[in-house]
This record gives sequence, structure tokens and C-alpha cells, in this order.
Amino acid sequence: MAARKEITKRYARQYASAAKKDKGRMLDELVGVTGWSRANARRAITAAGKRKGPARAAVRKPRAPTYGYDTLKVLIEVWTLIGEPCGKYLAPIMAPTLAQLEAFGELGKVAARLNQTVREQLLTMSPATIDRMLKPTKDARYPAAKSATRPGVTLRSSISVRQAMDEMEQAPGFFEIDLVAHCGHSLKGEHAWTLTVTDVFLGWTENIAIRNRAHSRVVAAIKEIAGRLPYAMVGLDTDIHTDWCRRPGVVADSDRSTSR
Repeated sequence: MAARKEITKRYARQYASAAKKDKGRMLDELVGVTGWSRANARRAITAAGKRKGPARAAVRKPRAPTYGYDTLKVLIEVWTLIGEPCGKYLAPIMAPTLAQLEAFGELGKVAARLNQTVREQLLTMSPATIDRMLKPTKDARYPAAKSATRPGVTLRSSISVRQAMDEMEQAPGFFEIDLVAHCGHSLKGEHAWTLTVTDVFLGWTENIAIRNRAHSRVVAAIKEIAGRLPYAMVGLDTDIHTDWCRRPGVVADSDRSTSR
């Protein structure tokens, strides 16, 4: 069938402008090659002549940028000086903020870039445009966050993960604990950690800072928090495995530990 279409297409290029006698000859040849009837060959060659080729994709001319480099640099400086808010917060306060920073000479090295055109563009810029223009700067300053937890295959297979719909304890004293790393965007070197202990029934939360994740420091921190609680610690739901969790009188609820 593909060969028939190709042959018909080749004849159709000349069929529309050919004389009557030539059209008859083309039809005879097409009938002889394809085995079609003369009427069918005529319909096929006429349709092939009317059929247009694939439309060429229109080449879109790139639109000239609305906001220039000076506008971007001033926007970054304003955004940085007022605490790096999102576009929805920055857009409504752009006018008074810009006026205040300019009046007190806080714009520094970008003050010379603030001409009338830049000022008008900043004051009329939408929140979505602000976020779009600041995205490369945000990505460079704040890369993807690091995770300090690396659960192994054995841990994932032996400890079931508590889900949101699972029934919680109906009495105080059962705690979930976890460590939070204050490492910025790199886990290299030594940095502070926060041990967070939360009662799953009351929501009572205790935090304590430790120097690192050494076994002795984690155990000491848990002991200190247990000592300052206004009631007894009955159970511990944790992904931190320490000898202290197995002491008599404290239930290490490792069968339902949360893997984070």
C-alpha cells in the first residue's frame, strides 16, 4: 500500500497540469502498476494532488526581554536587603521599600543603576515575574537540602513505618525522637545537631543541641531531657539505636519506629 501511495503521489505532481491525452496515459500506467480500476485510480491521483505536505513549523521570533540587567541587579539587592521575601510579599511593598532604601543610601553599589526606567519596571513588576527573575539567584544561594539519614536495607525491612492513619498512644509518656542537622548545604566537617523529643499524645516537645552524633552525646542528651520532663518517659519511638533505649523501665518501641 505504501508503494501504491508513493507511485500515485509521483503521478499526481504532473497530473493536475497535464493535457487530457497525457492524463489518460497516466491513468493507464497507474492502473497497470497498481491493479486498481480506472475510476479508483482517478480518485486516488486527484486526492493525492490536493493533499498538502506536512506544514512547516512556524519559526517564532524570540521576544525582546522586557527587563534589563540593571533592573535585575537592583531587584536582587532590594530582595536581599529586606530578608528575601517571595514575590507576593515583595510586589505590594516595592514602592515604599525602594524609596526608604534609596533615602538612607542602602542600595550601595547598585544605586547608580536605579534610573527612571528601572524604577518604573520595579514598581509595575508582578509577583510571578519577581519570582521568575529571582529564581537563578535563589537556586545558587540555596541548593537542594541535604539529608543526614541513610537507612539501610535491613532497617527498612525490619522496622515498619508508622503511617498517618495508624492509632496513636492514648496516654502521655510515649515519645518520638529525631536528630536535625544544622549543616547548611554540606554534611562535611563537624556541625551542631538538635535532638528533638516529642510526646505523640500531648505534643510536648523538648529540644537540646549537641555537638555531633556521637553515641555518648546522644545518650547524654536523652538522659538530660528525660530528667527535665514533668512526667516519666515510658516509650521511645526512634530511628536512633542506643544502649540507653534498652534500659529496664523504658520501652524501646522499635517495632513501629519511624524511618526518616
